Amino acid sequence: MKKDFVIRGQTASGETEILEFGGYKDGYAYKMTDFQIYPSTGIGSNNDELAGSVTAGKTALDPTAPNFNDEGLIATALFKLSHLVSNPTGGISLVNDTFLITQNLILMVQNTDSGTAVNWQCRFESVKMTDSQAATTNFKQFSIFDE
Repeated sequence: MKKDFVIRGQTASGETEILEFGGYKDGYAYKMTDFQIYPSTGIGSNNDELAGSVTAGKTALDPTAPNFNDEGLIATALFKLSHLVSNPTGGISLVNDTFLITQNLILMVQNTDSGTAVNWQCRFESVKMTDSQAATTNFKQFSIFDE
């Protein structure tokens, strides 16, 4: 089995994407190791504030108001693009790389300034689980998804 892989795309601001893990193989899970967002247009001329979130829950989480108490929140990212020297460009992302994934995820992005689409990239790593880890992981995700 391939050890790590990338899923990436471009999503309209305020919209969601389903990250499909339909190729789930018994005894294996995945963990997200990186989540990045980047503007899709006007680089160098626009001021943009981008936000993104990835969840294992039943519905998307608002990326502009992440709740770190939500058990399903796997990743959140913020990227600010500015052509002004006084407001530097930069980004940060936080990933719960201990969350073992065995089901589809929901990604949501938001461009709070220009409303243009947002580029995103997620990196995952496959993890071999013991039988007890598999049972615990599946129960945890069922509990989160069923809330």
